[in-house]
Amino acid sequence: MTTTFITGAAGFIGSNLTDRLLGRGEAVVGYDNFSTGQENFLVTAKLHENFRLIRGDLLDEKALTEAMAGCQRVVHLAANADVRFGLQHPRRDLEQNTIGTFNVLEAMRTHGIRDLAFSSTGSVYGEATVIPTPEDAPMPVQTSLYGASKLAGEGMISAYAEGYGLRARIFRFVSILGPRYSHGHVFDFYQQLRRDPKKLRVLGDGTQRKSYLAVDDCLDAILLCLDREEALAENKGFTHIYNLGTNEYCQVNDSIRWICGALGVEPEIHYTGGDRGWVGDNPFIFLGTKKIRSLGWEPHSTIRAGVEATVAWLQANPWIFSQR
Repeated sequence: MTTTFITGAAGFIGSNLTDRLLGRGEAVVGYDNFSTGQENFLVTAKLHENFRLIRGDLLDEKALTEAMAGCQRVVHLAANADVRFGLQHPRRDLEQNTIGTFNVLEAMRTHGIRDLAFSSTGSVYGEATVIPTPEDAPMPVQTSLYGASKLAGEGMISAYAEGYGLRARIFRFVSILGPRYSHGHVFDFYQQLRRDPKKLRVLGDGTQRKSYLAVDDCLDAILLCLDREEALAENKGFTHIYNLGTNEYCQVNDSIRWICGALGVEPEIHYTGGDRGWVGDNPFIFLGTKKIRSLGWEPHSTIRAGVEATVAWLQANPWIFSQR
């Protein structure tokens, strides 16, 4: 039986992945410091005999290394994803994203674990000049500390892969939507409308173009790459990078319309102005996904369906707002 070590197991993506792996008859060791993870997300997992939860921080290298013993592969999802407020606490991205990734790699090296999946971000492309943006696009100047810290993590992973023989899969996500979603624009807009359905404050001018992906489609891609060892032999080297996204994008205004339609509200919208909401808010994110599609993966959900499914989950789980 394969045992997977998941960092950020109590988070949005991590808890969904935990349930998927347990459902396949595999074992999971979940590692989370619960800074943003939720106990409620692991209610089902905790009932499973093949699940073990360890409360710990990535910066505690000793505890992390001890927790990873006996595992065969690692899915590293834990990170500080607070892109918007990164400039207010710059050390947080360095510690939680970059140094945390280094500690994961060192723990893997200690135990001789070779298989790694890493959640990176489409933000590493900065404000890309090639749209849709492929994995081999020129890397522009970084525009967010989050993206820069993730790119630094990618660099360390590729160096460890070459130096120590790791098999690494790096996934550059667009924003993910779906059940257990607990941060991002749908959460923020819903929270505003929950307080006052008659008005909505929107950062920027609403014309920002973004791509999103349903969490189930995201997990399908990750598991496909973990399962297909032959995919690692298709190119030279030990590190393989995959963009994850849909073949469409929408404006923020589109998303607002879908959210308001699902809630049955017609608020007065107040825009803060400009073509972006904050420093590092890329006004156009659209990733090329030919590489992952060549392995047989296809997303099943549209962006609109993902937004509406997220709203439905938030409506059914109002407790999440008191936890964030």
